[in-house]
Amino acid sequence: MKYINFLYKQSGWRLTGMSLALVICASLAFSSCASSGGASGGPNWTRNPYNKYNKKTDVAAVGTGNNRQDAEKKAFGNLVAVFGQSIKVNEKLIESYQEAVKGGVTSSIGKTSYDSTISTAAGMDSLVGAEIGEVWDDGKGTVYAVAVLNKEKAIQTYSNMIKSNKEMIDKLVNMSDKEKYTLDGFGRYQFAAIVADMNISYGNLLSQIGAPKLAQGLKKGNDYRIEATNITKDIPVTIKVNKDRDGRIAGAFAKAFTELGFKVGGNSRYVFNVNIVITSTGSQVKKAKIKLTANLTDTGQKGRTVMPPYTFDLTGEGDFTQSGAEDLAFRDAEKKINKEYKQELSNGLSRMYQTK
Repeated sequence: MKYINFLYKQSGWRLTGMSLALVICASLAFSSCASSGGASGGPNWTRNPYNKYNKKTDVAAVGTGNNRQDAEKKAFGNLVAVFGQSIKVNEKLIESYQEAVKGGVTSSIGKTSYDSTISTAAGMDSLVGAEIGEVWDDGKGTVYAVAVLNKEKAIQTYSNMIKSNKEMIDKLVNMSDKEKYTLDGFGRYQFAAIVADMNISYGNLLSQIGAPKLAQGLKKGNDYRIEATNITKDIPVTIKVNKDRDGRIAGAFAKAFTELGFKVGGNSRYVFNVNIVITSTGSQVKKAKIKLTANLTDTGQKGRTVMPPYTFDLTGEGDFTQSGAEDLAFRDAEKKINKEYKQELSNGLSRMYQTK
């Protein structure tokens, strides 16, 4: 499931309904108007979802669209927006979490107690347990839908998710010091941080629907990231690059490793091998193409690849000389690595235990 924006923009008042909308807003709470929009002559819930649902037992929001699918999507988005920024989670974090949970978090930490519903609904773009309660077509090109989250069911569902996440975290960080001070140990703490951040978002939702005690005592992801950084201080990495130019490529990769806390240089159990193939095209104006493949390997395990390789093909700008064209290609490759590899490395190490 890909992350979808939490704050969907409202579609706006139709000109023919402006005067009626103003009257409605004068008599209803502002939040109700913001979430529903209102429909002239339609069911009462289109103007205010709490004309049908009880605020004490449910959280509800209305969405509109040109068809049923769009209206339901908008309704779910508006329901999420009721909870504001407190349950928002980074897209990359959700993707990493989804991959691990769907895969059962294998090998290093074993299976978790997730059921199929929880394992396929990590993202907060549509709340787990939320349902479409009613749909109404006004016959004029606008469809209305109301999304409803039952508080009692949500409390049970999200408290179970938090419990399962805690079990996952315990399995991730339960290891000996020998295991801990390795890239595998670092990756496990990195992923524990991701799971902890998901728990914070679930806890915030529970607090807002009347169960704050269930959200107490949750550790933040940064607590585990700090420990992960402490682990990296004792893990050196050797970087080897063939056909580098002025150390540009080695320097860019070294920057990514050092910013995550690793030592770079000397002999190490962990070797980062970078292979570069350069080809050229053109006659008067020459262009150089760089094909780069980088692998992080563990010599302590017979050169096992620690994470999926990092690869790209890149063609630099043209130049009148071959040397100049290659310079431009190396410049662009260096920029690309500086821009994206730190995150690639962090994500890869966070998931590495799954690929053993």
